Amino acid sequence: MIRFLSEEWIEAFDEALRGAEPPEETGSIRAGSGTYRVEQQVRDVPWRDPAAGPLRMVLSVEEGRVSVGEAVDDVGADVVISLGYADAAALSRGELDPTEALASGRVHVRGDLAVLVAGQALMATAAGRGAALQADTEY
Repeated sequence: MIRFLSEEWIEAFDEALRGAEPPEETGSIRAGSGTYRVEQQVRDVPWRDPAAGPLRMVLSVEEGRVSVGEAVDDVGADVVISLGYADAAALSRGELDPTEALASGRVHVRGDLAVLVAGQALMATAAGRGAALQADTEY
């Protein structure tokens, strides 16, 4: 089993996304350019030192190539999603609807919402690729 949001999990998630095709029609000039970043900031990660702040994971699309990794510097994300660990885990398991989480204030978003939509479309497209990782994830 791989611990959710651990370095090993993020690497496995990145591997699962390799070769995924970003959506062609995004409705966003920025996302349509083929280069954008979506940063997810997860608070209260149980195994992480609270003094280190939230875990920051970035989905990057550059010239049609998709990758995900932990952010160590300011990555200039086009959109930033901020949420707690319990909600991140529930979203990952499909137990929490993203729209409901946003509407109830459990998830906060700032930046280009059209990029967020493009990122979500990419994640939906790549969901099948991550099925094995999902089955092997410990929350």
